Parts: sequence; C-alpha cells; structure tokens
Amino acid sequence: MNTRTPKSLGYRFPAEWEPHEATWLSWPHNKDSWPRKIEKMFPYYCEFIKILSQDELVRINVNDEKMKQFAVNCIRKTDADLGKIEFYFNPTNDAWCRDHGPAFLINPNSEIPKAIVDWGYNAWGNKYPPFDLDDVVPTKIAEKFGLPVFHPGIVMEGGSVEFNGKGTILTSKSCLLNKNRNPHLSQKEIEEYLKNFYGQEQILWIEDGIAGDDTDGHIDDTARFVNENTVLTAVEENPEDENFEILKNNLKQLKEMRLLDGSALNIIELPMPDPVFWENQRLPASYANFYISNHHVIVPTYRCSKDSLALEIIQKCFPERKAIGIDSTEIIWGLGSFHCLSQQEPLVGF
Repeated sequence: MNTRTPKSLGYRFPAEWEPHEATWLSWPHNKDSWPRKIEKMFPYYCEFIKILSQDELVRINVNDEKMKQFAVNCIRKTDADLGKIEFYFNPTNDAWCRDHGPAFLINPNSEIPKAIVDWGYNAWGNKYPPFDLDDVVPTKIAEKFGLPVFHPGIVMEGGSVEFNGKGTILTSKSCLLNKNRNPHLSQKEIEEYLKNFYGQEQILWIEDGIAGDDTDGHIDDTARFVNENTVLTAVEENPEDENFEILKNNLKQLKEMRLLDGSALNIIELPMPDPVFWENQRLPASYANFYISNHHVIVPTYRCSKDSLALEIIQKCFPERKAIGIDSTEIIWGLGSFHCLSQQEPLVGF
C-alpha cells in the first residue's frame, strides 16, 4: 500500500489517444446484463476485438478455462490476430472493464514507469450486486505484472472521467456527486482525490447524462476530448426528446469553461442517434461512446440514418486514425458500448 499519492510521485493518467501497449476487456458472461440476448452481442463484440488486434495487444479477463475456450471459439469466427490476444484468469461479475478495470498511470522518469489505481467499485451505486469480483480486478492485474497499486479508498468509475492529456479532467455532477457513490465527500474533496490519484490539475463539471443511462450520467456518453483543447459533445436536435434540454444545458456549460491556460474549449457538436428502445426501455445509445485505439476510432452505430454523419464528424477529429463503425444495436441492450467495455493500457518508453 502506497501512502504517497501518484501525483506526488510524478504519475499521471494519459489521454486515450496517447500510445497504447494494450486494451483490456472483461469477457461478457452475465446474462442479466443482456437478458435473452447475450448470444446476439458476441459477433459484434468479437468484431471489436478484431479491430483492436490490428493495432495493439488485447488482454481479456476470463473466469476460467471453459470461458477462455468459448471466447477463443467466438473470436476465431472473425479474422482477428489471435497472436495479439492474451487471456488472464481474473474472474468478474460483469463485462464493463472501463469501470472495474485497472486505471493505468505512467511516469517515464520513474524506476517503475507504470502503476495502477484501484478505485473502489460498487456497480454504479449498488445497483447490480454482487460486484465483489469486479472490485478487485485492478489489484489482481497489478500483482500479475508486478506494478505498484494505489488505493484511494473512494468509489470511482473510468467512464465518469475524460482526460485531455494536459492536466484537465471533464466529468459530470449527476454521477460523481451522486450520494450513492461517496456521500461523505464534498465536491471539493472529490476534486482533490481526482487530482491526486490521476495526476491532474483541473476538474471541469457538466451537469447531467443522457436518458437511459443507469450509471447516473457517465461523461463517455455525452462529451469526449479528442485533443487537448477540443471536445466532441452530443446534442439532440428534437426538442420533444428527453435529452434535448439535458444536452443543451451541457453545451452551454462547456462554452463557459476555460482550460488551465485560460483558453475556451473548441467544441464540436455530435448528433445523437434516433432513440433506441428494447422491450419499451430507452437505451443509452450515443455515438460518443467510441474507443480510441492506436490506429482506429471504433464508433458504435445503431442502424440509424445519422450513423454516417456521426462517423464523418468523428473521422475529421482524428485525421491520423481510421474511424470505423460497428453495429452496437445488440450490445447497447447491456446499457453500454465499446468505451464502457474497454480500458486502455498505455505504452511507456516508446
């Protein structure tokens, strides 16, 4: 257990577009997350793995040998590079590696240039117990790789924070200030934890998340940094849609924000897809839940007329990468998409 904070030791959480060594996933197996449909999401999930394997290592948490073999058989149906895919026996309760997986920090000047933060995890305010296996995944990975691990002792999820790589975190009040996470902490105290354990200087807050989001408003469905001063933010054009006012207010707040150097954000608007429902339930479908790998930006699509426009907007933000859409209509029934399912491991010393 480290008593000094990562920030004091020179560690920081890099932006997602900085070079990766690997992407971490937790193989989906919880049928309660995809009721009556889990088998339908695997082809799209494996397509995600195939694209990742073209760019970097893919490290997958599995419960046991049986699950590993099932995963291999599913992945083999694509032309994924199996030589780039590694499996680790870290049992999980669910698949949402962005939230329960390791938060990797880097300090190229340290004798140990990579470390892990193991935040507390309570399945988005104790909504989906049990979550005991998910909660210990980061420490198990740190032990496997011989990395230092920091335990802040508060609840935090990776999908609730966005990083610009230059000291700024973007997050939402509806999630991090929710009393089902850390009711004993004030906004200022939470900011200090974020700065000290992610190695950052500034926290910017928007108000709320989108309809259907059971995480209480994760930022990775609404506003994403695409470089150090540019944010892609979801907007809803239909005034009758329940997301219209939420996203309009978020946009207003983003326009008022200033970065550490005093400059305003460069804001690019990203349309929301048409509402996606399953069994009369509004699902948190958003193009903002994309994942940035070394050479691609993998974007969830929804069999919607706006899919091509969203891909075009995202592609312009990442001229050095290829934006590729993967149908997320089956995956989103689990209430998350590609960013929620993944966690990057940065490359150090490149």
